Amino acid sequence: MAHASRTAFGQETAAQAVEPVAAVENPDGRSPVLLICEHASNHLPDRYGTLGLRPAELDSHIAWDPGALGVAMELSRLLDAPLIHATVSRLVLDLNRAPSAPDSICTLSERTTIPGNLDLDETERATRVREVYDAFHGAVDVLADARRVAGQLAAIVSIHSFTPVYRDVPRPWHVGLIFDRDERYARSVEAGLRQDPALVVGMNEPYSPADRVFHTLERHAERRGLPPLMIEIRNDLIRTQDEQASWARRLAPLLREGARTL
Repeated sequence: MAHASRTAFGQETAAQAVEPVAAVENPDGRSPVLLICEHASNHLPDRYGTLGLRPAELDSHIAWDPGALGVAMELSRLLDAPLIHATVSRLVLDLNRAPSAPDSICTLSERTTIPGNLDLDETERATRVREVYDAFHGAVDVLADARRVAGQLAAIVSIHSFTPVYRDVPRPWHVGLIFDRDERYARSVEAGLRQDPALVVGMNEPYSPADRVFHTLERHAERRGLPPLMIEIRNDLIRTQDEQASWARRLAPLLREGARTL
């Protein structure tokens, strides 16, 4: 899954150098599709310690979307598409939420309390917004705007994974396509996926924009008049590198063909 080049984005304050929160793979890729993976990493910068969580909790879905980055990286390679992904856990700040959202910095994820996020003062919240949210989304803006000016941007796709069971309720879907008013790209990919009768495809499942999971695509795709698509893959299907590559091979031709019709 090697890429020609990578760029890291971060910010610095007067007090300290801040770890980069975004990395760009294949920035000069020829595809008109821009890939984003907001929940790619479970990494916590040193200043946050463990947020009071055990290693098993930090390795679980509450900290990231397991398998999503592997799929996104392979899609970047197969499509020759640029990919921008987070390098910091969503437990610090969820990049797919507006900073004003109540779950932007979560204190409870499913049934797990996040001790290090309890009772944060406004200064700490503002620091996280500046160092994480602003830095990441600013990097996406720079990349998207540059590619649009160059005539190399037709759609934005974000890659996620979801758990097979949530709060004791099984989720039957293998993959979900999340979209809002502009359905063009989602419907094109749906048609391709439904060629496999064994595949359970959810449309606006297991989430929809009504669940406030569409923030990144609202900000970067819809505001630019571009077709947005959020792809959710059940994480028990992409545990290994081979499984991640298999899903990328399934999705890549559908994304490529769909982009041609936009």
